[in-house]
This record gives sequence, structure tokens and C-alpha cells, in this order.
Amino acid sequence: MNAQDRTALNRIISYLKPHMGLIIGSLVAMAFVAGAETSIPALMKPLLDRGFTGELDNKLWQIPVFLVGLALVRSMAQFLSNYLLTRVINSVLLKLREQMFQTLLHASTTFFQKNSASQLINAVVFEVNNVLSIMGGMLISLVRDSLTVIGLMGYLIYLNWQLTLVVLVIFPVIAFIMSRINRRLRSLNREQQNLTSELAYIVEEAAAGYKIVKVHGAEQYETRRFMEKAERLRQFALKSAVAGGLNQPITQLVASMALSVVLVIALMQSATEGTTVGGFAAFVTAMMLVISPLKHLADINQPLQRGLTAAEMIFGLMDQPFEEDEDRKLNMKSLDRAKGGIHFEDVGFSYEQEAGRKDALSSINLLIRPGEVVAFVGPSGGGKSSLVNLLPRFYKPTSGHIFLDDIPLEDIVLADVRRQIAFVSQDVILFNDTIAANVAYGALGQEGIDRGRVMEALEAANLSALIQELPEGIDSMIGDNGNRLSGGQRQRLAIARAIYKNAPILILDEATSALDSESERQVQDALDKLMAGRTTLVIAHRLSTIEHADRIVVLEHGQIVENGSHEDLIQQDGLYANLHRIQFSND
Repeated sequence: MNAQDRTALNRIISYLKPHMGLIIGSLVAMAFVAGAETSIPALMKPLLDRGFTGELDNKLWQIPVFLVGLALVRSMAQFLSNYLLTRVINSVLLKLREQMFQTLLHASTTFFQKNSASQLINAVVFEVNNVLSIMGGMLISLVRDSLTVIGLMGYLIYLNWQLTLVVLVIFPVIAFIMSRINRRLRSLNREQQNLTSELAYIVEEAAAGYKIVKVHGAEQYETRRFMEKAERLRQFALKSAVAGGLNQPITQLVASMALSVVLVIALMQSATEGTTVGGFAAFVTAMMLVISPLKHLADINQPLQRGLTAAEMIFGLMDQPFEEDEDRKLNMKSLDRAKGGIHFEDVGFSYEQEAGRKDALSSINLLIRPGEVVAFVGPSGGGKSSLVNLLPRFYKPTSGHIFLDDIPLEDIVLADVRRQIAFVSQDVILFNDTIAANVAYGALGQEGIDRGRVMEALEAANLSALIQELPEGIDSMIGDNGNRLSGGQRQRLAIARAIYKNAPILILDEATSALDSESERQVQDALDKLMAGRTTLVIAHRLSTIEHADRIVVLEHGQIVENGSHEDLIQQDGLYANLHRIQFSND
């Protein structure tokens, strides 16, 4: 076992330590199971030697009673060990999933760009179970089966140490076989893991884009894409099954060969040393009983390798750094409610990308006063979204500083920064919950929802008529990402969520695009109410929606090229005026 595997096992053991009482209880129960297994051949020797001599021995009647008692003890001990172990495993499973989900919630934006949703779902929901197969399978096999093997081997040595030496040949042979198969299993399991995530991603894409699939008649294409990946996964699963399945038949073959040699030697000893029938039968019984736990110990190799491969993924995910370090948070400033003043000072930003590509932003200097409405326009790829994404600290500037109320943004507690910001985007994200839960998103349970404020927010977002139509009102479920609502209703529900949050800073990213005229009028009316008294940053391609902004900032190639009111920029006859003429000539 290499250093990486040992590290993974040590981390798993650290999760088991808080449950040591239950584990010890399970180990004691396993010891009883192993003891009962060892006692069976010990009872057979006197039964065969003294029970079939033609004379009746009253003490021999106790042996069947002991056998029944042993079976009862073994069954109860086995049930208890499995129950206690299951409690431990499920407690650790809960802890692992909690920590993994916490990591997801606090991971950086870059992390989500590098990992698909299907990969993360696979890790949190499925792969963690493979890690637990190590804890369950290894504890049972390495403890119960090992104790059984030790007990039976001790009894075999006591009965006939010469024959036992033949049995001991099995161990190094099995160890050699496992070491040869081990490396092959590891690479196959890792590839299976990757293919499973890729297959899940294809399903996720097809389900999310079902309308496009149907309109383009791409069912056959998607089926082909799915089956190609599924076939590769099948092939690797078969290869893994072949590699892992070799353990048991080879173990059985080696054991059978050893048994044949034992029979020959026992017959020779019987002729020269007078080995009794009971002694030989007890030896053979013990030897046959030791084969089963030996097979279990051999079979642990495949789930062990699968579990270790899964552990690499799980702990790799759990080791992702949080957006904000807990120690650094102690030295940061709290901010209850901002006034809304924002200052970009010589800000530059670039994404993690190959060398030679231009920075997304460079030399951004911009002062936004509290309550001011500032619109950002410009050609696609100019840096508008990159600029506003720096404010909630989804990304960090590569140069320069951003100030909120004259406080450096990086010096404010991250949760406090984001509490100051409400966000409404063209790509509305809603949750499969009630209207009230979506409006008051983030409230802890029904008791945390202010239903009066929810109704006020819905009314301000022009959704009162919808609520009156629904039998369950604000307790109505809206479906997956709000699929039971129209596009305009979904957009206004997102606006109601922003109104409920009542943050001093508002970011609007194409909030009225892709809507019909009536929906746009209602959404714009709701936005006007939302923007009142708030510092608002608006990203817009449709220039008619931002003509009344206090200022319009024009970005091109990551730099501010124009800055002023609508009238000022029209008079300058620059990029903004040209974009304005193009749009209105097309209307």
C-alpha cells in the first residue's frame, strides 16, 4: 500500500474515532462469532471418537445442546456486530456528506467552472458509499474473518502441526496473487469513476436541454452519445470484474490443492501414528471452515481498491479551500448595512487561461455614488459581466482595489459584502419550492419567512394577480426552476426576491431581455420600484432600457472608453452613439 492509500485510510480512521464505543462493541461481538466458528470442530472430535464405539456415553448428549447454543450465540453476535457497524457507517456517511456539501457551498467560483454538476453529484451521493465499503468490508473481514482464521489455525496447530504447515502455504500464495491484481484494479476503478461522471453529465445535459433535443430531432444523436459512453463504462466494468473475480477462484484452487496434500499426508500418518477418525475429521472440518474467511479476506481486495479510488476523489473535493479562510475572517471588518458607495481604483482582472490572451479588465477607475444608477454597455466580450462579478467577490481583481463605502472590499467579511447586494439576471434561477420560500430565499424554515413582507414584495413585482389565481397562494410549488410559471412571471419572481432582500446595492444583468412587450413593461415597472433609493448597476444590450440612468459607462476590450449621461454620450458621437443608431435603425 502506497503513501497516498495510507493517508486516505488514516483519514477514514479519524472519522471512526468518535464512535469507538460502538466499534469496540462490534469487535467484541465479532470475536464471539469467531470463537463459535472455532468451537464447532473442537466438538466434533470427542463426538466421533467416543460416540460411535457401540457404547453409550451420557456426556456425549451434551454436545448437540452445545451445538445449538453455539449457533444461537453466533447468530446473535453476528446480528449485533452488523447492527453496531451499520450505525457507525451511517453516522460517518452523514458526517462526510455534510462536510462535502459545506465545501461545495463555500468553494470558489473557479471550482464550479472546473467541475460539472454531475461530477459533484456523483461524488456526494454515490462515491462516498464506496468509501464506506472500506470501513464496512474491512472491519468485517479484517476483524471477524481474521479472528476466525487465527482461532482455527491455532486449533489446527494444536491438533496436528505437520498438516498445518501445508495449510500455511495458502497465505503467501494468496498474498502474491492479490499484489499482482491490485495495480490493475486501481487503474480500472479510476477510469470507471471518470466514465460514470461523464455518463451522468450526458444525462444532465439531455434532461436540461430537452426542448432543444426535441426541436432539432436529436434523440438519435443523444442516444448514440449516451450509448458510446455507456458501452465504454460496460467494458471497463467487465475488465474490473474479471480482474477482481480472479481472487476467489484462484483462492479456491490453491485451497483445494492444499486439501488434497493434507488428505495424502493424513492417510500416511494414520497408518504409522494411529491418527484417530475424530482427530482427522476435526482437522478437515477446521480446515474447510478456514477456507471461507480466507476467501472473504481475498475478496476484500476489489472493494478495497474501489473504495481507495473513491476516497481520493472524496478527500480531493473536501480539501478544496473555502472562499474565505476562518482565521482571516477574525481580522476583517463587519458591515451591517452599506450606504452604497463603490469605487474601482485601477482595477485589472484576468481569468485563469492560457498565455497570450488579453486581460478581461484593465485600468478600471470608476466612482459610483450611493443611490446612483449606472449602466454598463458595450460590445460583447467588453468586460461588463466581469466587472460586476468582482463586486460580490465571485472573483478577485488581479490588480488594483475595489472600495465599498471607502472600505477595501477584501477587508470586509465576505458574508457581509454579499448581504449588501441583490442580483437579478436574465438567467433566472429558482428552486423547486413554494413561492414564499423562493421570495424569502435563505430564510431558515417556514418560521423564518416574513409572510407579510413576501406579499409586499410580490405586489411590488406585479405578481398579485398570479397569487390570487393559485389555490394555495404563496404556498404553491413552482416546479423545477419555476417551470410552472411563464418567462415573465419567473423574471418578476426573481425581482420579488431582490425586493424582499432589501439590499442597498442592486445588480441587474439583462433583466428584461428575451421578454415580450407586455412582460417587459411589467418587469420594467417592477424594476423601477426595486431601484428606488438603491445603488444600481445595470448591464444592458437594449439601450432603450437605460436611457434614464444617471450615468452610462461604455466598456470595450476590458477598458472604459466613455462615461457620461445618455445626452452627453450622444453628443460625443462615439461608440455609444454608434451603438444607439444601429439599434434604433433596426427597430
